[in-house]
This record gives sequence, structure tokens and C-alpha cells, in this order.
Amino acid sequence: MAVTVKSAENFSIDQGADFSRTLTVTTDGTTAYDISGLTLQAQMRKSYASTAATTFTCTIVSGTAGTYKLELTDVVTAALDGDTRYVYDVELILADSTIEKVHHGIITVNAEATKI
Repeated sequence: MAVTVKSAENFSIDQGADFSRTLTVTTDGTTAYDISGLTLQAQMRKSYASTAATTFTCTIVSGTAGTYKLELTDVVTAALDGDTRYVYDVELILADSTIEKVHHGIITVNAEATKI
């Protein structure tokens, strides 16, 4: 039985810019789930069947508050296709090695005009 609630979060990323997004893992949509000492992993792809376009850096912000941060560097986002939609998901690896999907959704990459 799942201990967390899977939540849909759609957002955009600017091509060529650093990206950071803080999200919260919950047990019921509002109550934070303690992720202290656990591991998160996340990737984005053009479709669920395609190869990974990139892997996010996942960092716990506050374990007891259930918050973590997804991050990509400007170099990584510059390599993504602009004006393109991607899918992503975030998995939480529990202490017993069970893997639960905690967030998923669509990411739109906004094309970069300035390339200096």
C-alpha cells in the first residue's frame, strides 16, 4: 500500500537558464510525508516510451516538511529542445527499497533567443 499521494504538477523551463523547483511529498494531498534520509530520482523524456532527455538533480530541502528541490543547470537546459513538451516523474525510494511515484506531469521548454 502506498504511503504517499501521487501529485500532478505541470510547469515550464526556460532553455539556457538554470532551473529549480521545490515540491512537497504528502500522505493525503496536504499532510507532509517525512522524507529524511530517503532518496529521490527524476527524469524527463519526450514521451514515456522514449529515452531520457535528462536526469534532474534531486535535493532534500527539509526532510520533516517533505520538501525537495528539482534542479537543472543552464548547460543542461540549453541542450533541451525549445518549444517542446516533455513528460517527467519523480520517484521516492523508501527505507524498505519500495519505489513510489510522488510527482509527475508535463514540462514545456520555452525556447531561448539569446545565445551569447
